[in-house]
Amino acid sequence: MGLGGIHPIQLIIVLVLVLLFFGGRGKISAMMTDLASGVKSFRKGLQDEEEDDKPASSEPKKLNSKGEPINVTPSKDETKV
Repeated sequence: MGLGGIHPIQLIIVLVLVLLFFGGRGKISAMMTDLASGVKSFRKGLQDEEEDDKPASSEPKKLNSKGEPINVTPSKDETKV
C-alpha cells in the first residue's frame, strides 16, 4: 500500500493526467486553440456561403409610366452606328 490507501500506479496515472492537462509545454492548450480557430473559420465560411446565396440584384426594377418593367438590357439585333 502507498500513501493513505493510494497505490503507486494510481498516483502515476493522476500525475500523467495532470501533466497532460496543465503541463507538457502547452500541448492541450495549443490543441484547444487550433480547435477554436477551426470552428471560427468554419462559421465564417458558412456565413460567406449564405451571403453568396442572396440575390445579386437588390435594386428595384424600373417601371415606365404604365407600370410595366422597362427592358434595360440591349438586344442582340441592334447595330451600332
